[in-house]
Amino acid sequence: MPELPEVETITKQLDKSVSGKKINEAEIFVPKIVKNSKKEFEKIIFDAKIKKIGRRAKLAIFELNNGWSLLIHLKLTGQLIFNGEKNKHTAVIFNFSDGTRLIFNDLRKFGYIKPIKTEDLNDFFEKEKIGPEPLSEKFALADFKNILQKRPKAKIKQFLMDPKSIAGIGNIYADEILFASKIHPLRRNQDLSTEEIKNIFKNIKKILAKAIELRGTSVENYVDAKGQKGEFEKKLKVYGREGEKCVKCGGEVKRIKIGGRSAHFCPSCQK
Repeated sequence: MPELPEVETITKQLDKSVSGKKINEAEIFVPKIVKNSKKEFEKIIFDAKIKKIGRRAKLAIFELNNGWSLLIHLKLTGQLIFNGEKNKHTAVIFNFSDGTRLIFNDLRKFGYIKPIKTEDLNDFFEKEKIGPEPLSEKFALADFKNILQKRPKAKIKQFLMDPKSIAGIGNIYADEILFASKIHPLRRNQDLSTEEIKNIFKNIKKILAKAIELRGTSVENYVDAKGQKGEFEKKLKVYGREGEKCVKCGGEVKRIKIGGRSAHFCPSCQK
């Protein structure tokens, strides 16, 4: 699933290439992707201009000039490709007045497009109880400590992946953050020392920022808005490396299940 760095990469690229364009029509090939009737959706988007494109958590936000916004969630296998080619996994095509287009592909068809009044966006995210943005300047160490204290018995890996704790961190980056911080994924929040908490906080900021710089991680279907794979995969230390040698100590990278999700770690380096 595209996480914060992947969605941030796509929305930044699209904000440059798509903002200001007028939508002529949307070709809908997988109706369940759009959370409105086709007639309602077409009425909302027809002749609307895209004012700007942003992100909250793992959601892309397309703000239109008519008081509406489109929330787009890529879920497991979604792709948003500017001037891409239609294929058998194409769910929706946005055609613009200048002849360009935006392709929404989704192999598993779990993604969605949800129109919402722009003035209702804040209420929507409050209702969903989405946690703070980890790369925001407003998200400080004190905030992180406070959130940890509210869930003392939570395992740190599950905590990092919970969008109600912190927005946008999934399996890939939770594994990499904990490896960089030398923290075992089964550790409970209440058992973390002050120094360990500082390290986790520092590595959240550092690793997410680096992943954005390298346009995300393409371990499955992810490509950026130009159809290109991200390059952070080359930097992965533990995620997807079960059975391989640890890059630090030479020990074996292990994988365990925590709450139905995989966790990759080095038993020697992470305590």
